[in-house]
Amino acid sequence: MNPIDPVALFRLSVLGPLVSREKLERGESKRLTSEISARAYAIPGSSRCHISAKTIQAWYYAWRREGLEGLIPKPRADRGLSRIPVELQEAILQAKRDNPQRSVRQILRVLQAAGRIGHDELSRSAVHRLLQHHGLSARLSQDGPVQERRSFNAEYAGSIWYGDVMHGPRISHEGVTRKSYLVSMFDDASRLVAHSAFCLAETALDIEGVLKQALLRRGMPLKIVVDNGPAYRAQTLQSLCARLDIHLVFCRPYTPEGKGKLERWHRTVREQFISELDPRHITSLHDLNTRLWAWIEQVYHRSPHAGLQDMTPLARYQRDLPRIRHLGARAAQLDALFHHRVTRQVRKDGTVSYLGERFELPYELAGQQVRLVVDPHVQRVIGAESTSGEPLGEATVLDTLANTHRRRRTLPAEPSVTPTGSGPNLIELALQKHPLGGNSEPSGSPRS
Repeated sequence: MNPIDPVALFRLSVLGPLVSREKLERGESKRLTSEISARAYAIPGSSRCHISAKTIQAWYYAWRREGLEGLIPKPRADRGLSRIPVELQEAILQAKRDNPQRSVRQILRVLQAAGRIGHDELSRSAVHRLLQHHGLSARLSQDGPVQERRSFNAEYAGSIWYGDVMHGPRISHEGVTRKSYLVSMFDDASRLVAHSAFCLAETALDIEGVLKQALLRRGMPLKIVVDNGPAYRAQTLQSLCARLDIHLVFCRPYTPEGKGKLERWHRTVREQFISELDPRHITSLHDLNTRLWAWIEQVYHRSPHAGLQDMTPLARYQRDLPRIRHLGARAAQLDALFHHRVTRQVRKDGTVSYLGERFELPYELAGQQVRLVVDPHVQRVIGAESTSGEPLGEATVLDTLANTHRRRRTLPAEPSVTPTGSGPNLIELALQKHPLGGNSEPSGSPRS
C-alpha cells in the first residue's frame, strides 16, 4: 500500500472543521473558513505559520471534487516558464552572470537604474523563479557561520549606536596595494549610518576620526556598544566619551550578540556596494570613500527597510529628531576634545620632536618635561602644557634658516652664592691634612 502524501494529510487536518460536517448551514462555510485561517500552523516545508482564507477554500473544493487525491500538491502547469519578456530575461540573467553575488533585489535595482524597468514593474519572486530555472539562484556569500543573536530594538534613534570594523577591499595607496578597513557608527533604532569610512588601519585613531564625523552629522548617542578590542579600549576614546556623557559599553569577548544589526549592515555593504565596485574607477582611498558616501546617502538611507515596517532609515531617524542630543555649544569645543597629549622632554635649544618633525617652544621651557597638545587626525601640534594641564604657549615648526638672523635672548643668570657658614669646609679640611700644613711653601717655589 502506497503511503499517503504528508502534505495532503496536513491539508486535510486543516480542513477538519469543514469536512467533518455532514451539512453546512448558510454562512457557516465562510465563518469556519475565517476561524481556520486565523489559527497558526506548522506548515510542512515553509517558514510561514498562517494560511489565507482563499487557499483554504481552494483546498476544500478540491477535496469535495477529488477527495484526498485533490489535496496532493500538483506541479504548476507553467513550471519553468516565465512571463517576463525574453529581452528582459536576458538582461536579468546577464546581470547575475556578470556578478554572481548580486541578490534579486540588487538585480532589480541595477535594471531600474539602467532604465530597463520601472519601479515595482517586476516581482522578486518572478526574477527568483527565472534564476532558479537557469541554475543561477544560488548567491555567493562572504559571511561567516550564522550565530545566534538576541533580538531587540532601541525605542528611539540616538539611544544606541554600534561601532565596529569590517575588512574591506584592497586598494592602491601611494603606489602600493593596501588593505582597507570599513569603520562604522550605526544607529540601532533607525538603522541609519551615523558615519562610515574606509581606513588603512583599524586603530583607535581611525575609530575616533569616524566618531567625530558621526557626532557632527548626527548628534550624540546615549550609548555606544563596541567589541572588546584594544582599539576600543584606548584611553583616549574612553576619556572622550566620558567628557561627552556617552556610555561606552563593551561586549563580552567572543559573544557579540548585541550587534546583529551592524553585522547585517556589513552584509549589505558586501552585497550591494563592494560587489558593484568597478576597480577601474578606484585609484585611491578617496575614490573609494566618495563612492561609499554617495551610495549611503542616495541609496541605503532612502531604501525601505523590512525591519522598519518598510520605512527608510532616514525617515525613521528624522521622526526622532526632537529627541536627539545635539552638540549645541559643544560643537565649538569638539576639536579640542579630540586632541591628544604626548609627553616630551624639551631640549636645551628649546625644541621637541613629533612624528619626525621638530618644533620650537618658549625658550624658558628648555630642560623641562611638557605635554604636547596635538591634533592627530591632521598631524598638527597645537601647543604645549605642563604635566598638570596648564597652558605653556604655542609650538611652532622649527625654522633653522630664520634662526640664523633671530636675536638671541639670554636666560637670567642664577645668582652666585658665597659661603658664609662657620661649619666644616671640605677644602679647608683638605688643606689642614696636607703635609705642608697651610703656611709653608714647597721647595723650589719662587720668592718675591
